[in-house]
Amino acid sequence: MTLTYDDTSRSVKTEDWNIHYNEAGSQEAPAVVLLHGSGPGATGWSNFKTNLEPLSAHFRVIAPDMPGWGESDPVAKEERDHAKAAVQLLDALGIEKAAFVGNSMGGITTLRLATEYPERVSHVITMGPGSGPQPKLLTPGGGLSEGMKVLVAAYRDPSAESMKRLTEVMTFDNARFATDELAAERAAGAAKHPEHLSNYLDGFARGGAIAQWFSLDALESMDIPTLLIHGRDDRVVHFENSLTLLARIRNSRLVLLNQCGHWAQVEHADEFNRLVTGFVTHN
Repeated sequence: MTLTYDDTSRSVKTEDWNIHYNEAGSQEAPAVVLLHGSGPGATGWSNFKTNLEPLSAHFRVIAPDMPGWGESDPVAKEERDHAKAAVQLLDALGIEKAAFVGNSMGGITTLRLATEYPERVSHVITMGPGSGPQPKLLTPGGGLSEGMKVLVAAYRDPSAESMKRLTEVMTFDNARFATDELAAERAAGAAKHPEHLSNYLDGFARGGAIAQWFSLDALESMDIPTLLIHGRDDRVVHFENSLTLLARIRNSRLVLLNQCGHWAQVEHADEFNRLVTGFVTHN
């Protein structure tokens, strides 16, 4: 990897937020926006640094810190409208339409964008999003998954030790991916913005961190090409959630990866980059 955080770091003032993002690739190429998950210390760079450069060979790639994370504005739960923030980011950057690639919370935002702002979305790609609060067969009933318990604990105690447990529950191959270096990086990122941590925990105590879900019923009338990627070993969001989405979205396909946890874009980066490139190029 030759691109660095500083090489790609940008910021822009949208109508309602100051948003930081990392960008690579030609501004004349089709736009691909990478939306990160909800963990403490998560940013566009932390979630997608292994994908930004390979994808930028084909696309204009933008990985924002969504409001409430990273170097972007802090927000309370009521102000956390990531679909609106994504549209405002496109407007500020002069982008009419983009392919959206969302991990976990970012996947939930991507599906909201596809149903509420379909004219701004060329392709939908998700990795491990929830499918909403409806009853499920394999997900813990009425409680948090193992991974979500560890994630919330890391918000309450954003130490390197907590982040080590978080990276272990997020990945299948702990020896390779749940490193002490990554845990320290995530702990430092979380400690840099304590307001993000307190806002998340406040929202979590008042009904959950996701302020607005997409409508499952609305997905049935969506015709945007959709690629669902999920780890079979995901301990944060069970792959049955992507099976639910596959059943609802008519123009969709699912790639289920063995030996893969919640971070498909990290654990299977080369395959993920090929999947995204091929899907956006040929659909």
